[in-house]
Amino acid sequence: MEHIDEGGLYCARCAVPLARIETKFSYLGHDFKHPVLKCPVCGQLYLPEDFVDSKIFEVETLLEDK
Repeated sequence: MEHIDEGGLYCARCAVPLARIETKFSYLGHDFKHPVLKCPVCGQLYLPEDFVDSKIFEVETLLEDK
């Protein structure tokens, strides 16, 4: 796990710095992996709005093209 300074973001539950960790996502039956900020202790994710908007849009576009 790579611990990096992401502007001082800490897990609210565990009070430890968030780490950028490759994480598996599943959306509408399709899986993809992407590194996101995650608590290395409890696994709580931090998903910024721009990530959600861009990745979900990308997956939806791929599904619509099929």
